[in-house]
This record gives sequence, structure tokens and C-alpha cells, in this order.
Amino acid sequence: MEKIFSKASPDVLLAIINRLNTVTDQRKDLTPAEEFLQVSCFKMHEGKTFRAHKHLEQKKITTITQESFVVIKGKIKTIIYDLDDTIIAEPVINAGDCVVTLYGGHNYLGLEDETIIYEHKTGPYYGVEKDKKFIDYGVEKKNG
Repeated sequence: MEKIFSKASPDVLLAIINRLNTVTDQRKDLTPAEEFLQVSCFKMHEGKTFRAHKHLEQKKITTITQESFVVIKGKIKTIIYDLDDTIIAEPVINAGDCVVTLYGGHNYLGLEDETIIYEHKTGPYYGVEKDKKFIDYGVEKKNG
């Protein structure tokens, strides 16, 4: 698991990358318990299960949208931006790998045709004008 911390505020965890080849039989929590988005991973073997459950209703307040995405097929380059909007990392993410973005900004660029990504984020979603601040430079500016 790779953790990317802010250079502007070194105690702020911006993103986490978990590679498919590091997943084990033991549950691994990728995100700290106090974050809004909770992401874990583990291998399932034939016959393995866990205790059936449902989640209790409770009032939770999120102050920022956090995302995770898993590349199902293909490959992407992820651009991770620091709190001051400077690029801090540009890891290549392969099929089966997961990225969790907690703070700062992000973008990604498809590196193979028909790349498939599953994206998950905290909600509710109130529209782009209340959810996003666009960064003026990145992949789209480099390409166009």
C-alpha cells in the first residue's frame, strides 16, 4: 500500500494506492477509521463467508467528497494534486489496483482503449457547482 501525503501540509493524507498483487487473505483497511470513505480489501476463497449483517441508520456529516476507484480492465495514469493544486504524484494504475483520494485533487488519463473503472464516492451529491472546484491545469491542458 502506498500512501501519498501532502507536501504543503505533511500530516494530511491525500491518497492511497493499493495494488492487486498486495491483497492477502487477511482483511486490510486501506483508509483510517476517521475518514468518511471506508475502503478495505481481502481475498475470498471458495466457501469463505462472513457474518450476515446490515448497517444501522445514523446521522453522519461529511464535509468533503472522497472517492475510490478500481481499474477493472486496462490501465490509467492518475494525477494526484496537493492541497495547493500542484501535482504531487502520477502513478500508473493497472487492472485490479485501487486508488482512494481523500483530500487534494485528482484526475486520470486512460492509457489503453476500453479501460473500465468502477468509481465510488461519498454522497449525497448536490451537483457539480456545490461539489467541485476545477484545477486549471492537468491532463486536459497537457493534451490540448
